[in-house]
Amino acid sequence: MEPRVLRAQVLENFPALAGLPDRRLDSLLAAAQLVQVPVNTVLFDAQEPCRGFPLLLTGAVRVVKVAPNGREILLYRVEPGDGCILSGGCLLGQSDYRATGIAENEVTLLMLSPESFQALLLEHEPFRRFVFGLYATRLTEVMELVEEVAFRRLDQRLAQLLIRRGPVIEETHQALADELGSVREIVSRLLRGFETRGWVSLSRERIAVSDPKALSDIARG
Repeated sequence: MEPRVLRAQVLENFPALAGLPDRRLDSLLAAAQLVQVPVNTVLFDAQEPCRGFPLLLTGAVRVVKVAPNGREILLYRVEPGDGCILSGGCLLGQSDYRATGIAENEVTLLMLSPESFQALLLEHEPFRRFVFGLYATRLTEVMELVEEVAFRRLDQRLAQLLIRRGPVIEETHQALADELGSVREIVSRLLRGFETRGWVSLSRERIAVSDPKALSDIARG
């Protein structure tokens, strides 16, 4: 990517870096690694060391915890303008990853070296606020996930997911099960029950919400 274009894209997605002096920003971008990967690429995996702090420019990355039996549960998504708090935590704690990051589509990111990440945290308050703000947001999301898994029935969680992602969800039943931390057979059974009641319409890798009010009622318990 041409340096001028990269600079503009970085500042558009990460305004916290706009206050850096031009020379400092140019030096930061020159030292960073531009990474472009296709869909389903594993960007990092559990037990691997962290190579840097990613700033996502295009695409999306899902961060999942994988059980020994292969089941996944979605912890959070990283989208353009986001950084990965798991990477930040590994760099700050000098520890390995404890989860897996997978590209949901074609992804472009700028990988800041551990040294650049640490220096920005110390020297540039807007970047420090950006990182700590990410931690606050992600912690809230993970606490909500724990609450859902621990206290809410799967049919409630599935209904809420369909409402949030609808009115048309183009996903496999397996992908929805992974997001909910369940198994495909149970999610498929619930979806067929929803369809029998007229709440959704099912087709291959596609779910259309027909009665959002009924799903909302289920989601509220």
